[in-house]
Amino acid sequence: METQFKPVMAITMGDPVGIGPETVIGTMVDHDIHVCCRPFVIGSAAVLEKAAAVLGRSVQFRRISDPGEAEYTFGVIDVIETGDYDTDTLQWGMVQPLAGQMAIDFIMKSIELGMAGKVDAVSTAPINKQAIKLVGVKEPGHTEIYQNATHSPYALTMFSCHKLRVFFVSRHMSLIDAVHFATKDVVLDYIRNIDKELRGVGIDCPLIAVAGINPHNGDNGLFGREEIDEIGPAVEAAKAEGINAVGPIPADSIFNIGKSGKFDAILSEYHDQGHIACKTLDFEKSVTITWGLPFIRGSVDHGTAFDIAGKGIANCVSLIESTKVCAEYAIRKHSRAAK
Repeated sequence: METQFKPVMAITMGDPVGIGPETVIGTMVDHDIHVCCRPFVIGSAAVLEKAAAVLGRSVQFRRISDPGEAEYTFGVIDVIETGDYDTDTLQWGMVQPLAGQMAIDFIMKSIELGMAGKVDAVSTAPINKQAIKLVGVKEPGHTEIYQNATHSPYALTMFSCHKLRVFFVSRHMSLIDAVHFATKDVVLDYIRNIDKELRGVGIDCPLIAVAGINPHNGDNGLFGREEIDEIGPAVEAAKAEGINAVGPIPADSIFNIGKSGKFDAILSEYHDQGHIACKTLDFEKSVTITWGLPFIRGSVDHGTAFDIAGKGIANCVSLIESTKVCAEYAIRKHSRAAK
């Protein structure tokens, strides 16, 4: 891996009245973050100052208008602001239109910079879905916003947790709808895209393990035919195209096998199938990477935690991990492009 390259990393502050500002402070004062990337914050310096106060940290902020102006000096937090907001009206831990507007503004600024090639990766603090809906956002969350605003043909969600890379056929969908959604064509399309994205970060001929959806893979049709009619044929079609895919593998064993690093990726059939496995292994270090965008995007896998916001007790481990993983893949992507 090319260790000379340090990606420019935008860290969005998330909802300003959630735990985002506190976790951003904790991340920006972590020395390892400055070793692996060149980080700056897209957010509000005034809110970050309040967060630093509740954390009891003395932090220096430097307002900039472009990543090119950043000093990337440990001990100084470079901040790009997106507007002149009346932050005095904000109250910790409450759904507020202003907070929703600020959160979406931070996201859109990161997309603007990413599309312009001014950042290599974006690590996002949590947003509140109710707050962004108050200001007219139609998308349910980060992933859809980034996909639509970048006009990307797809956006794959991947959980990174130690040696596991877990992708998802479906995410925010009822279980019965998720089962019906996992058709041969859909599963095959996901396998193709996973293969493409991992090759783009230097993983040649990635081994992609595909999970079954029923107990014991349906036990030859006794407990469902999805493995026989849909998932298995998708895997065979992928193999015929030269993709290194295996499965379906029963869901009660695939993650245990995969945690040793045996597979380059696991394709989970639905949201909780993969989420439970990763979060049980390590909740705080299960972070999300979004593939298919023009730049690397990662996120914490926790919410705004309004109940503890502003109390100085928020844990920043997940945002630190998200930022490190984003940096890793940005370095991999740069190295592959340079070859």
